[in-house]
Amino acid sequence: MIDIGDYVIVRTYSAGVFAGTLVAREGKEVELSGARRLWRWYGAATLSQLAQTGTSAPGKCQFPAEVDFVFLTETIEILSVTPEGRKSIAGVKVWEF
Repeated sequence: MIDIGDYVIVRTYSAGVFAGTLVAREGKEVELSGARRLWRWYGAATLSQLAQTGTSAPGKCQFPAEVDFVFLTETIEILSVTPEGRKSIAGVKVWEF
């Protein structure tokens, strides 16, 4: 079970993938705080693996800066993230274009 306050990865229908702390969820709408968009990841075959073990190639990942809050609609998947996965995601350098 995923609870409010858990660190999660959320995949949406069209806005992409985000990692952050679950603030609220109602139907397909999800609110996250401290969220990063997971633009492109390497070193994990799937989002499930990224959530469990993190990335083995953090230097190749493209995760922009964290935002304070994001409201997501059309959520299609929510994954719980292990402490190891969270540490790995946080360890990815902020990607800037």
